[in-house]
Amino acid sequence: MAASSSAAPVLLRILSASVSVVNRAGRIIKDVMRKGDLGIIDKGIDDLQTEADRSVQHCIVTSLSRQFPKISIIGEEELDSEGKVLDEWIVTSLDSDVLAKKCPENLASIPEEKVVVWVDPLDGTSEYTQGLLDHVTVLVGIAVNGKAIGGVIHQPYYNYQRTRENYHVEKDVYKQGRTLWGMNGIGVFGIEKKAPCEGKRIITTTRSHSNKNVNLTIDAMKPDEVLRVGGAGHKVLLLIEGRAHAYVFASKGCKKWDTCAPEALLHILGGKLTDMHGNSLEYHKDIQYLNSGGVLATYDAAVHEWYRERVPEEVKKTLPP
Repeated sequence: MAASSSAAPVLLRILSASVSVVNRAGRIIKDVMRKGDLGIIDKGIDDLQTEADRSVQHCIVTSLSRQFPKISIIGEEELDSEGKVLDEWIVTSLDSDVLAKKCPENLASIPEEKVVVWVDPLDGTSEYTQGLLDHVTVLVGIAVNGKAIGGVIHQPYYNYQRTRENYHVEKDVYKQGRTLWGMNGIGVFGIEKKAPCEGKRIITTTRSHSNKNVNLTIDAMKPDEVLRVGGAGHKVLLLIEGRAHAYVFASKGCKKWDTCAPEALLHILGGKLTDMHGNSLEYHKDIQYLNSGGVLATYDAAVHEWYRERVPEEVKKTLPP
């Protein structure tokens, strides 16, 4: 390690702590699934919460707030502040690979109180309950001055289908999964960006929250193929790995905790994520949580305008700029 953890800049330590805690979060998600009782609560139309959502948010929020008491942490789930937090959920270790990186000068002196962390403890809950486990991610996004500057995406079930025959074997279950992390000026680690295929337009969009506007917008872009999958984090990973050209969601359902971490990593890798009008998303602690202008993301920032120009005017009128 280049320097002691206490000497490292605050942002680097927050990112390092986030990498450590999401790996613990992934084990909680698997534990809940393996026990068989998901503890499902229906929060509204197509909006579920499981025991894994609740436990993981307690794990992440408590772990980070104890180490960094002055940061603002906003999580998806509304939980009882008196809820039980198991000692085994608390993670205080820092990831040495992250700490070994050099924090860029413009971020090295950012104090805790300027940092907002957006947490989606289990992105893709509906798919989790249906056994579509590769859609599931844990998202921790880091914002400064309202901008997504870093984040962590953990896929607890990455490669799970390749080892599915051993899924219930205790010693094998934790060998699945991957953790991707990055920050402006440092880069992205844990994933390799790939260009999508040429001569074909592939769009990824929502699996469970589609509507007239979503379909009108996708049709206007004349895709050769549409991938309807769960989880904003999963969709952005499809862009990064070259499996889709654009992520299109012309609706108001997505929240800031869904997009902060994916946006940060995508932008670092040369992609772009905005609302359907092309406006940048803001991540101040007091901003509304809803991405009311929808979400439009592309694997390459250079092609983003092509997709934005094809959003039908009748759709734009229904989405606040």
